[in-house]
Amino acid sequence: MTPVELSRTVLRAVRCAVDVGELSVSVPASAVVTAPGPGGCGDYATNIALRLAGPAGRPAPEVAEILRPYIARDSGVADVTVTGPGFLNITLAGGALADLVEVVLEQGTRYGYGDTLAGQVVELRVPYDTRAEIVADALVRIVATQGGRVEVRHLEPVNLRPVPAPEDPAPLGHDAARWALLHPAPHDRPRISADHLLQRESNPLFRVRYAHARTRALRRNAATLGYTGAPFLEVRPAGRSGVLAGAGAGAGAGAATSVGAGSGAGPGVGGPGDARRAGVLPRTAGSALVGPASTESGLDVGPTPAEVDRLLGPTPAESDLLTALAEYPHALRLAARHRAPDRLARHLVVTADAVLGFQHVVLPLGDEKPSAAHRARLALAEAAGTVLAGGLSLLGISAPEHL
Repeated sequence: MTPVELSRTVLRAVRCAVDVGELSVSVPASAVVTAPGPGGCGDYATNIALRLAGPAGRPAPEVAEILRPYIARDSGVADVTVTGPGFLNITLAGGALADLVEVVLEQGTRYGYGDTLAGQVVELRVPYDTRAEIVADALVRIVATQGGRVEVRHLEPVNLRPVPAPEDPAPLGHDAARWALLHPAPHDRPRISADHLLQRESNPLFRVRYAHARTRALRRNAATLGYTGAPFLEVRPAGRSGVLAGAGAGAGAGAATSVGAGSGAGPGVGGPGDARRAGVLPRTAGSALVGPASTESGLDVGPTPAEVDRLLGPTPAESDLLTALAEYPHALRLAARHRAPDRLARHLVVTADAVLGFQHVVLPLGDEKPSAAHRARLALAEAAGTVLAGGLSLLGISAPEHL
């Protein structure tokens, strides 16, 4: 389940509560879902109850408790908790995480596009200044991702005037110069320095481009080992002899592709690949993990206890990367709405750091054979590479395959 789909689920919950008379409010046009804040829990949080408390004439926690069961009944939701002044914290079912990776891979660099600014024409009046012109150039593409259109003019009064660069950034080269001007917030003075060219961890631009190159290298290395990425894993009832088998593209003979109970999208949560969705669900008695069973393809036929534990839920490194991917559409919307490419640039840094912390578990180690866990992790890495490439492209910066 993607953030957009979860937002629709929240709105459906409000509509259901209104239809049965539990709430007397107008159903809002949108519901914002973000990563949980301090004191929160789960995968996402929404402030919809706080927004509706005033119109409903009820305390926000009471509104949240009314909405909670309607959200929880969606098959893509594992749990809903009310915290703080009335925030709804939502934990997704395992299959919903696989859905996110699948959607990113299917939508490609268009992942995160929306209609927030549909039909709107944004006029940017900029001075004759290098930074202002580069910011405006990036905004043309960023606003277009949300359905809007930008017209750039050199007219007074100016409505886009970021702090000018202290010197000409051209000697840094195209990519580093654009990053130096776009990464700082508009009110911050950009730093024009050769540090932007250094291939070291202290350079955010290098980390973003290097993380992208690493995702492509992981894909090449996996191909050499004879496997590809597959975001789907499934748990289905079986005896103790159940085997690990692939449920995605590139699976060996005998691969299982059926959708396990609880992994499908609920009513109105349609999206790409519904018929092929399957996720890692909570372990139950007599359950076995299903994935590629072919020993001829070099894949393990039976999961070890450690393998089972890895498949039952994301590791902290995986969770960080999944969160970064899920937050990308929100970062894109904010960048378009606030005319702030720096918001996108900073989110790319967050995503890159998550990739670099995750990359070491993608490939098999030593004599270990490629397994369904490795296939799922490779798919996650490929999805991250797609997001990094798309974000850099919107900033007008190249994303090299090798670095």
